[in-house]
Amino acid sequence: METPLIRLVNVHKRFGNKTVLRGISLDIMEGKTTAIIGKSGEGKSVLLKHIIGLMQPNGGEILYREKPIKEMSREETRVFRNKMSYMFQGCALFDSLNIFENIALPLKEGTQLSPSEIKKMVGERLRQLDLEGTENQYPSQISGGMMKRVAMARALVTNPELVLFDEPTTGLDPIRKNAVHSMIASYQKELGFTALVVSHEIPDIFHIAQNIIMLDEGQIVFSGSSEEIQTCETPVVRQFLRGEAGSMFID
Repeated sequence: METPLIRLVNVHKRFGNKTVLRGISLDIMEGKTTAIIGKSGEGKSVLLKHIIGLMQPNGGEILYREKPIKEMSREETRVFRNKMSYMFQGCALFDSLNIFENIALPLKEGTQLSPSEIKKMVGERLRQLDLEGTENQYPSQISGGMMKRVAMARALVTNPELVLFDEPTTGLDPIRKNAVHSMIASYQKELGFTALVVSHEIPDIFHIAQNIIMLDEGQIVFSGSSEEIQTCETPVVRQFLRGEAGSMFID
């Protein structure tokens, strides 16, 4: 039986009196794209932050290749976190750094690579994401779609094993949304990383994700393939899919 890259077992998270995650158990399989969907405020981003280590659960555990993260040594934790990358919802580019410096930041802060090695790796990502010629520009000088590409280049520059995408198409028009989805699918296939994507883009996300997880009120109400969710008869799933599909035509 295939071993998951990341496994969550009965994970709970509370903020004061508010329970956000209620016994989440799921497997993230290596080399696949898994999408997490659901209404706003259902704990999707909180779930990502638990996986990357920005938050700790109140109950349950998270395992990496079947080893509980909380049992890792400091060095094991450092290695584990260096194998992950995170593409933030708002890109999170630094206005004071130019495009080259933004992309190079994870290499400068998390590795011992020489300046020439960093320049080579950043240059490779600039070419792959069609960003050549922007190296000396600043985020304020480029378009929103280009900023997404820069954020993706930064997320991929360390050759991560797992990339977490938090609403990567927020604020983009339909054409650029499709372009971002195509980039995720293309580079996931080319580079072989495992992708975990939080998304509201229904049904677009179904075209690039092999596995779909739906959260509702802090619990998993669906886990399966893109094909299976579209024929799922669970009322809360059907209602969500109809609502999202309907909202696509309102503007």
